[in-house]
Amino acid sequence: MTEVARAAGVSPMTVSYTYNRPERVSPESRAKVLDAAAALGYAGPDPSARSLRYGATRTLGVVMGEHLTYAFDDAQAVAFLAGVAEVCAERGYGLLIVPTGTGEEDPSRVVAAAVDAYVVWTTTADDPVLEAACSTRRPVVVHGGPEREGTTLVSIDNRAAARAVAAEVWSGTRRPVVLSLPVDRSRETFLAHGLDPASVAYPVTRERLAGYRDAATDLGLDWSAVPVGVCRGNDESDAEAVTTKLLADTPDLDGVAAMSDRLAVGALRVSPALRVSGWDDCHLAGQHGLTTVAQDMRAQGAACASAALGGAATDHGDAWRVVSRASTGG
Repeated sequence: MTEVARAAGVSPMTVSYTYNRPERVSPESRAKVLDAAAALGYAGPDPSARSLRYGATRTLGVVMGEHLTYAFDDAQAVAFLAGVAEVCAERGYGLLIVPTGTGEEDPSRVVAAAVDAYVVWTTTADDPVLEAACSTRRPVVVHGGPEREGTTLVSIDNRAAARAVAAEVWSGTRRPVVLSLPVDRSRETFLAHGLDPASVAYPVTRERLAGYRDAATDLGLDWSAVPVGVCRGNDESDAEAVTTKLLADTPDLDGVAAMSDRLAVGALRVSPALRVSGWDDCHLAGQHGLTTVAQDMRAQGAACASAALGGAATDHGDAWRVVSRASTGG
């Protein structure tokens, strides 16, 4: 703080107020402090200083990158957090969910979190929240991607899994389509033919799309002609709307590769006779007889937490399998 104060030409107390009581600092002084702090690489007061008695907060932060309710509404997020919580309980750590995705204050909220390490839910390489977590120099584990120097990545091989499940759902089809998760943080809904995976910002979506393209090539299908319907989220009602647009664009579509079980269920609500595959093998997959990709999100959550708290990162690349059910004739 002393160095920042000297560089900004203000008192150390002004620096302290900038971070802890910003209402007591003028906009001009605050701007000087923040500019000086950025130039010096100072991310603000370390929250762990509040726990000097222990030398650590003994709390693990999970940055979801979604509305806070997502952590409780989405079955896969719930399973993932259960795995994180299991490790925290075993090691005597608390768990703090850091809600982001609401605006410009997100990076500050992440930096200010009184945690010893972060687990970051899948995001994009340009997400300022990821940059904020890394700026604290605390351990950062990313689930699903992106892979970034100085962080640890825990993920299955999404490309290989997508190639395998698409090979099944598109076998014998002539007009395959993809029902996709969001491609970037703008979360816009749109249709595109032969969407280039390289244009996709979310690593999980990008890798699954690349796997579907691999399968199309294997099956002798023209990827440039394959319609991709992009949803704004992992939601059945959004999938219904996008599937309706896909049917209007491609009335004779005969095979849907969906990037989640919830998206697949949305497609079936529009056209129950569709040949469709999902992803995750959640409870919906069994209820609707979905062919899907099974992965253990609870185990991945536990692996993320273990790595964040100093353990060895376990390889989950091959920890997936295709479960064949009635939706593809299995």
